[in-house]
Amino acid sequence: MIAASQLKDFAGLRLAAPDAGGFFPELAAAGSALGTCNPAALALGGAVVAVIAAIRRLRPGWPGMLIAVALASLAAAAQRLPVETIGTRFGGVPSGLPAPALPPLHLLAARDVILTGAAFALLGAVESLLSAKVADSMTRRRHRSNMELVAQGLANVGSALMGGICVTGTIARTATNVRAGAKSPVAGILHSVFLLLFILVAAPLAAYVPLAALAGVLLVVCWNMAEKAEFIRLLKPWRSGAVVLATFGVTLARDLATGIIAGCLLAALFAAMRRPIAAEGD
Repeated sequence: MIAASQLKDFAGLRLAAPDAGGFFPELAAAGSALGTCNPAALALGGAVVAVIAAIRRLRPGWPGMLIAVALASLAAAAQRLPVETIGTRFGGVPSGLPAPALPPLHLLAARDVILTGAAFALLGAVESLLSAKVADSMTRRRHRSNMELVAQGLANVGSALMGGICVTGTIARTATNVRAGAKSPVAGILHSVFLLLFILVAAPLAAYVPLAALAGVLLVVCWNMAEKAEFIRLLKPWRSGAVVLATFGVTLARDLATGIIAGCLLAALFAAMRRPIAAEGD
């Protein structure tokens, strides 16, 4: 779904509607707009993918995505390529932090987002704990699950108060962090500090980043996130395969929250069917 949403920027397509909404509508909208393809944007996005792949193969310790985006930004500015950038579409990136504020609170709005919020909380908890287990196996440490979830909940509350979106730990970045030499949560704290310094000092430079370059990065991220071997492994037992396919199919047909709910309900049904019936009198 993320990859489908990036096709318009990757190829510089001009869609009739800004957001088609959903996997299949995004593909249909991109297909109908193929005649508006921007060759410069397509070449820039493809070059970013190629550079990331080459650096990952030849110099895996280098920050390939950062290098690729920087080179693409320099090329677009030097050659005056007719491509959209963060600055031309959004006006740049803010160079400061917003003041904390409560979002508008309405019962109708709460009713509309409660299921989505519960689905995101469940997905975020599972993903974070899975990431922590991966980190444990790589560092020979042992995380505290309850503290992890409480801290993540507090972080999401703080993010919302600052106008941000919900966050969670991810396997890809956790494993990358450990391979780069991280030994403790201090690495995550330093990550946040560096991001803050970038916002305060180098935010104006982000206006020159081409959207096609960012789309190329996201396509690479989507490919790495797919966990193709794990997907195939989960399909072999028929119960887990049914849960995977139900979640996957409903997510593509509707949205992520509905897909997670469908998968959880089907998994709960299978668990209830496998539970032995207690003998009479127990």
